[in-house]
Formats: sequence, C-alpha cells, structure tokens
Amino acid sequence: MRLENGSRVVIVGGGPAGSFAALHLLRLAAEAGLRLDVTLLEARDFNRPGPGGCNKCAGILSSTIVRNLHTLGLTLPPDVIQSELNAYVLHLGGTQLPIHRPDAARRIFSVYRGSGPRLGEPPFPRSFDGWLLDQARERGADVRRVRVQSIRPGLRPIVATAHEQLEADLVILATGVNSRTPVDPAWGYRPPRTETMAQDEVLLPGGFLDESVHIFFDHLPGLIFGGLIPKGRYANISLLGRKLPPDAVSDFLEGQGLASLFPGGATLLCGCTPRVVVSPASGYYADRFAAVGDAAITRLYKDGIGAAFVTSEAAARTAVGRGVSRADFATGYRPVCQRIAADNRFGRLLFRLWDVPRDVPFLLNAWRRAIMAEATQPSATQIHTRVLWGMFTGDESYQSIFLLSISRAALTGFVRGMLRGWRDR
Repeated sequence: MRLENGSRVVIVGGGPAGSFAALHLLRLAAEAGLRLDVTLLEARDFNRPGPGGCNKCAGILSSTIVRNLHTLGLTLPPDVIQSELNAYVLHLGGTQLPIHRPDAARRIFSVYRGSGPRLGEPPFPRSFDGWLLDQARERGADVRRVRVQSIRPGLRPIVATAHEQLEADLVILATGVNSRTPVDPAWGYRPPRTETMAQDEVLLPGGFLDESVHIFFDHLPGLIFGGLIPKGRYANISLLGRKLPPDAVSDFLEGQGLASLFPGGATLLCGCTPRVVVSPASGYYADRFAAVGDAAITRLYKDGIGAAFVTSEAAARTAVGRGVSRADFATGYRPVCQRIAADNRFGRLLFRLWDVPRDVPFLLNAWRRAIMAEATQPSATQIHTRVLWGMFTGDESYQSIFLLSISRAALTGFVRGMLRGWRDR
C-alpha cells in the first residue's frame, strides 16, 4: 500500500491539523517527485464571527509552533496576530505575581481561530485558521466547503458528502473533538476522552496591559485555572475545570473581582463550551486511514496547535516515505503519538503537584517568595519562572518542566522561601 502519482488523499477537517496535513503532504510529495491529488473537506467558514466559524480555543501560539511554521515557509501576517504576549500575571491569594518571558527569542502570540466574537463589531480580525487553510489551497490542495457524512472502509475508503462519494487512497481525519465523528464504526476508531471548558469574550478591560495574560485559580468550585487573554480590542476568558456550572464565566468574573472593571456590567460577546482532549484516541490508524491532531492525541491542556503540526507531519511523512498500511503507520506514526502520551503523564503529575501549594498558604507563600527572589537574577537562573512560563504557554515538554521543577536549584529556592517565611512569622 503505497501512494503513487495521481493518488488521492482526502483530508476531513480544515482546522490547523487538516491544513498542516495538506501542507506536509504536498511538501514531502514534491521532495519525493510524487504528484498527489490532495482534497480537503471543511464545512465551516473561518471568516465568520462567532462559534460557527471558530475552532473554539484560547488561541495562543507557542514559540515552538511559530518556529515550525517557518519550516513550511510560512510567516504569520501582522493582521493575524492579535497580541504579542510578554508576561503572565498569576493571581494568588489576593496578590499578583508577574511571570515575564524568560527568553526574548521565545515569542508567543494570541490569535483568533474564527473572525472574532459573535457580537463583535467591525473591523473583524483575521482568522488564523482561515489564513492557514488559504496557505494549503495556494500550495495545491483542493479545498471544498462541504460537510462529510461518513467515512467507510473498503479496498479504497469512501468519503461521503450530501452530494458525492469520494474514493480515496488515504483518508486523514482532522475533525477535532467538538463535532460528531463521521468515521464508520467498522474502522474501530474511538475518539479521545475529553473535559469541557467554558469560554467567552469581552471588550478588553481598562487597567490590563495588552501584552499580559492573567491567570486565576480561586473562587470557582472545580476550577483548575482560568485565563484572561488579550486579543486586540477584546479579551478571551478561558476556564478549565471539572463540572463547571452553566454560568461559570459570570461567576468567575464576579468571584475574581473583575466585574468592577466593567462599570456598566460585563457584556459577554461569544460564549461556548468546547471540549479538550485528555487521553489518546484508540484505533487512530488503519489501512489507508490516520487521525491527526485532537482526533488522535494532543498535549494536555496546552499547545494543541503545536501537537496538530507534529502529528500531521508524522502521518504525512509515514504515508509518503513508507506507505499507508496499518503496519506502516504503526512503525512510522504511532511512536510520535506515544511520545506525546508519555509526556502528558508528566503534565498530569505537574498539575497534581501544583494543587498542593495552592491549598496550603505557608507553602504557597514560600513558593511565591522563591519566584520573587529570582526577579533580579539572570534569566538563565530563573528556574521557577521558566517552569511556570513553560506550563502556561506549552513552550516546553512537560518532562523537561518536571525535571526542572525538582532540580536542585528549584528545591533550594523553595526551601529558602520557606525559611524566610519562618523568620517573618
């Protein structure tokens, strides 16, 4: 089972995972002297404001994905970038703790996945997903605005829409987890487990710098963390937690004292409750079939676009360089997904460890003192700052962050913070 000149690859889903899959396939095929018919099917219009034209996420691009875009010859246009983020401000126990970017070269940006909030006003921001889809079209993908009804197995899989049935030499599933999967049960594919977020948009409140993300941890049952993320004229509110109530965003604004920033009341412009992946899918590859991005696996809570790039590249490289059989994907694609899954285990451990000082004021204050003591040191020695920056941006692997957090330098700083706390009592 190998792709040949004229082989048809049908990509179902035109978000970043689908666009990256098309871009990688076309680049790798050209390098191999192979001509492919790449057809990309997507029902949404990413130039439409509101949830209907959006992939429903906070929209932060890590420095890793910005660098990876360059490997495809892509540079973010200025009108796609909403804000460059230079600091995270942690709100802990009634105090604010700024975490500044540890390395000037590690630039991260906020973007819109659609064309801004549903109740926003012109001029509407340019969609990152729309721009990326345009790049796939310009590089040679046949992009069609249609909804896929089913993907059926066979000697050559059949991708069915309301008006046609496409026979494919390879089907790539890139639908994410926020819509019904069109995969026929006969494939044996089961989507990943998910948790639900609560999101909305507000006009950017006065007093909040447009280069800082504000992170909150308190005042909402089940909240893991909440973020206020600047996006041009607006701010995105993203809440991650377990069993969040239906009015979680309003409760969050009130409980954090943010309602006072809106004298006339906070007008919520674009609510949604997206699902985020917390486990790998099963059966995510088969003969002439591979799922990529969220439909297969992603990084825990962070840098989903980066994981979409990595999984799409691995699947495309396997298809072009090895073949499209189940055995080919098991050899060339599965190890990449397994590495992401292994790294996510360190992520779960980090978030559990993070819960400990949050619930013990003495430990929380010791940890805060350790971070503050680093502020005057060279960036290379700001260990706790780097740990937090990596956790919140997805800019480093969870394994490297975990090892850094238990390093001698990190533990020494924490112990010194505890001792200062004892002396100040």
